[in-house]
Amino acid sequence: MSNSELNSRRLSATPRGVGVMCDFYAERAENATLWDVEGREFIDFAAGIAVLNTGHRHPRLVQAIEQQLKSFTHTAYQIVPYESYVSLAEKINSRVPVEGPCKTAFFTTGAEAVENAIKIARSYTGRPGVIAFGGGFHGRTYMTMALTGKVAPYKLGFGPFPGSIFHARFPDALNGISTQDAVKSLEYLFKSDIDPKQVAAVILEPVQGEGGFNIAPDDFMQALRGICDQHGILLIADEVQAGFARTGKMFAMEHYPDVRVDLMTMAKSLAGGMPLSAVSGRAEVMDAPGAGGLGGTYAGNPLAIAAAHAVIDAIEEEKLCERAQRLGEALTGVLEAAKRQNRSIIDIRARGSMVAAEFCDPATGEPSAEVAKRVQKKALDAGLLLLTCGTYGNVIRFLYPLTIPDKQFAQAMDILSSVLGSV
Repeated sequence: MSNSELNSRRLSATPRGVGVMCDFYAERAENATLWDVEGREFIDFAAGIAVLNTGHRHPRLVQAIEQQLKSFTHTAYQIVPYESYVSLAEKINSRVPVEGPCKTAFFTTGAEAVENAIKIARSYTGRPGVIAFGGGFHGRTYMTMALTGKVAPYKLGFGPFPGSIFHARFPDALNGISTQDAVKSLEYLFKSDIDPKQVAAVILEPVQGEGGFNIAPDDFMQALRGICDQHGILLIADEVQAGFARTGKMFAMEHYPDVRVDLMTMAKSLAGGMPLSAVSGRAEVMDAPGAGGLGGTYAGNPLAIAAAHAVIDAIEEEKLCERAQRLGEALTGVLEAAKRQNRSIIDIRARGSMVAAEFCDPATGEPSAEVAKRVQKKALDAGLLLLTCGTYGNVIRFLYPLTIPDKQFAQAMDILSSVLGSV
């Protein structure tokens, strides 16, 4: 079966709302390499949108799933529980940057984790309001669409959205939004839209994913913690994309040692490609909903739980946090060298291996999705799979598996240097 034949079938069988970036179809994958149905080989710097920090089919993960398959595939944890769920919760509780005793509940998708974090926050505080930030992405369900700070394509034609959701500005030095500006916008919400005593939670990504890998400054995180403490508001970190070694730490919030969050959401690389998400948080907060208030038929599926155990073990035993830092520095060096020659590159942002380059039209200085797409296409033609992101779609993000072999990473850097030199 050819790619073109499969594409014709896809157009007939599936709706256009499920957007598909590539015109080729995967047949197999291993670590950082993906092959299509026609035998073409690609270096995968998309990793299933930051899902494969430990690569395609990590041997530990495959072994763990195969072992679990020999026992059982599903009982519904809320009906018949199993030890692996409990031990994974214990493993995560001991690692998340949350103050004091911690508890964890498992779900299936990142959006589901965010939805449940909001439920928990509202249950604990007895308040309705939630504040998110421009440029943030939290999912595609109705609550998470409301939280997401980007209209196209996520919100177009889908309103109205749940109420009591408000957006403040996120610091963005490139576009002249300082920490002070962002804090003022939050304080203005308290004057114009909602009494802070009616706000249950403030939610943000420590490094915005879809928004363009914008990194929350240290002083902004400290200011948020102070505001939340002042008004009895919970602080939620959405680590769905940033977690599990991507930033050079197990969790991005570890880069802010003086700031502890009340709740944290995670998914994507938690289970290396298996559908699993989690909410972790202070024990007293997590215990606010009554029995039966949290859960889901597939929440904490035993195959996904087994995979997550393997992922965490692989990250720690293979020192992937340290490797993320080293690879990120190498990539940033390549981008900085290209920036000196390529006027369309206007910014490079990096925290560990959460790295992005932002592009503009060199003639006008305005954000240019077209330039970013040209980079993406030229890279793909050369066998390197990249993703775009950003409010204006003008950012290239780099999401290689942290397990990528050094030789293959160097090959990818050569492709990238060549592409950036020609655009």
